[in-house]
Amino acid sequence: MMRWIALAAAGVAGLGLGLVFLVGGDRVTGSTSGEGDRFAQCRGAQVAGGSGQIGGSFELVNAAGETVTDTDVITKPSLLYFGYTFCPDVCPLDTARNVAAVEILEERGHIVTPVFISIDPERDTPEVVGAFAENLHPRMVGLTGSPEQVKAASQTFRTYYNRQASDDPYYLVDHSTFTYLVLPGHGFVEFFRRDAGPEDLAARVQCFVKAM
Repeated sequence: MMRWIALAAAGVAGLGLGLVFLVGGDRVTGSTSGEGDRFAQCRGAQVAGGSGQIGGSFELVNAAGETVTDTDVITKPSLLYFGYTFCPDVCPLDTARNVAAVEILEERGHIVTPVFISIDPERDTPEVVGAFAENLHPRMVGLTGSPEQVKAASQTFRTYYNRQASDDPYYLVDHSTFTYLVLPGHGFVEFFRRDAGPEDLAARVQCFVKAM
């Protein structure tokens, strides 16, 4: 019998918080069940209410200053991460892990797009996120936007962020640290915690990509 857990054990950068929309348990089938879910054999986590509760349309701004939507960005399997470029430790480690997984997948013949979405639009201008993304990987997409656009995108993926009250220009932003796998034509299919290494992440993503 599956053991439901009310709060996810995954942490939030800068805080010891969990997120209420994710639950742990046995391997699951997401928003559908049994033979109706083509990704059933790939799933390692469960979303309360089904995977359809996470993800959807968004409108943000890319490195060129152009307004783009999810259909513009998610043209290939994509790994989405919400963070900020001034993040001192968590974001650099998480995005480097994602890039390492993307490179492993490319060696196996699978092209996956790493996407970085800033939750700090005050400092992360299009130029800043563009340089950050390009420095990490030539195919990484850096996105920012107005505070309203960023908030809407965050809510779409049920992420958490909160700027710490400070007049210091190097203020910190507490935020959730999940990475989301989004597939064109399918939307959100899986999330990954920080403790997944590059090889593990690549293997799990490959399962979904091959099942598309």
